[in-house]
Amino acid sequence: MVPYPLTVFYDGACPLCAREMALMKRLDRNHRLNLCGFSALGYEAESTGLDPARLGAVLHAQWEDGTIMTGVEAFRAIWQAVGLGILVRLSRLPVIDPLLIRAYAWFAQNRLWLTGRNGCSSERCHTAPTPQQ
Repeated sequence: MVPYPLTVFYDGACPLCAREMALMKRLDRNHRLNLCGFSALGYEAESTGLDPARLGAVLHAQWEDGTIMTGVEAFRAIWQAVGLGILVRLSRLPVIDPLLIRAYAWFAQNRLWLTGRNGCSSERCHTAPTPQQ
């Protein structure tokens, strides 16, 4: 049995990330997700025991038993939790898996630039690496 809830640490100031998590919340009919927007004012990432800089670099999810997943594996856990097991199975296909991992790595590295946030002045905006010019 999977140890729900699954806590998802995401950047709520990232428009694309926020929309994705809003969709996952709507799909979460069994209330298996605990969505945690770490960019909210007053959020103390240190209280989770997770590295704040790392939180901003890739998506993190944590099972109730403390097990942490990042990146594509975190998405797979989210999809499974909300009933999108078909996406999990498709994402594990030998042709899809390496492409998805590379695509997510590229997105994670460039998301601030892609969402127009690479020039912001808030400390929280600089938690992920910015693309090289």
